[in-house]
Amino acid sequence: MKSPEPDRGMPGQESKTHEEPISYGLYLLIWLSLIALTATTVAVAGINLAAFALVVALLIAVTKASLVVNYFMHIKFEDRIFKVFIGIAGFTIFVIYALTFSDVYFRR
Repeated sequence: MKSPEPDRGMPGQESKTHEEPISYGLYLLIWLSLIALTATTVAVAGINLAAFALVVALLIAVTKASLVVNYFMHIKFEDRIFKVFIGIAGFTIFVIYALTFSDVYFRR
């Protein structure tokens, strides 16, 4: 009896694996970076930056989110199409926030 062959997808397509090993040291470095950025957010909240406090907090939040998405969700090692979809989703969220903030700003 012949053993079944593994499913290789559509004819003419090659099966690619995107798993690249990430060392525990890199995970630890990313985690320590996230902790440092959180501490920076808390420190910035205690400093009187007036109107820039929100901008600085959002920049730190975007940096933390990009670290989580790229390394812990392994998007860094995925195909380009996944990165495009995440970019489109991020742009959509940015537009929604920009429209909301402009609406609140111009109501006054």
